Amino acid sequence: MEKGEESVVRVHHDVGGGIKRVLSEQEEWQIEHAKLHEKHRGHEQMHLEMMLILVVTLVVAQVFLVQWKKRHFKSYQLCTLLGMWLIPVYVCITRSWYRFLVTWLVYTICSTWIWRKSTEDHIHGSTPRLVYKWFLFLHKLSYVLGIAGYIVMVFTLMGLNHIFGLHSTSCMDAGILLLFYGLYYGVLGRDFAHICTDRMACKIGVRFQYGVCAICDNRLVASNFDDKEEEEVEEEKTYSFTIVHYETSFCQNTVSYVLTLFSLSCGHVFHEFCIRGWVVVGKLQTCPYCKEKVDLKRMFKNP
Repeated sequence: MEKGEESVVRVHHDVGGGIKRVLSEQEEWQIEHAKLHEKHRGHEQMHLEMMLILVVTLVVAQVFLVQWKKRHFKSYQLCTLLGMWLIPVYVCITRSWYRFLVTWLVYTICSTWIWRKSTEDHIHGSTPRLVYKWFLFLHKLSYVLGIAGYIVMVFTLMGLNHIFGLHSTSCMDAGILLLFYGLYYGVLGRDFAHICTDRMACKIGVRFQYGVCAICDNRLVASNFDDKEEEEVEEEKTYSFTIVHYETSFCQNTVSYVLTLFSLSCGHVFHEFCIRGWVVVGKLQTCPYCKEKVDLKRMFKNP
């Protein structure tokens, strides 16, 4: 190592002495490495102390965060959400990373509108479905971005990028970027969903009418369906696919929508997105109408 450092210093001296030669990237890196070793010579004790301070700080901070989350969950959730929401924006503004700022601005506008809908004095019956659809979209998008970023990183580590003539640095940067976006918006969306649903859970009210979803007040089955088909939906006790026909007010044409109906063990039937929104918002394993205990987690294994 000492001989290598001497040779590096000698080349640097020769260059300064008037011998003009373009240094290669490897030689420049060796010169910088030698300067770094010279700068930090004799600092081993200080580096050890810094490492110990870092480890102790991490342990104490972890214990503090766990206890804070356990004893004051709402303040912990709010502070961490604001930190994740605002600190990256400040960093990106100072470094002029406008791509992240554009995606952050779109997410903030959409989430703010969802939050306003969930904090209204009168919660509309379609609001739980709307909230669920938005956060389901964020959940799926974060999964896709995270998996895509992971695949690109593994693809690069295996050297397969050279088959397509792609530079390793560019591929790795793209993989890390996709993984970051997936993790960031996934965690941010999850925490924001908890805040929205906590505000909505105490305001939702339902009423029951035959053939009408008790959550959104829209029809469960079309009026041109016969009674036999409605009874089959009631007796299945699972879920079935049906097509509901609505006439638009613009062109008076019939438009068909494919809806999934869920029939709980108590016999009450709801739209899929309505009952899923109720599970996310209400956070209770009960029927929205009769309050009978049902195993909704078993029915909805995925978000």
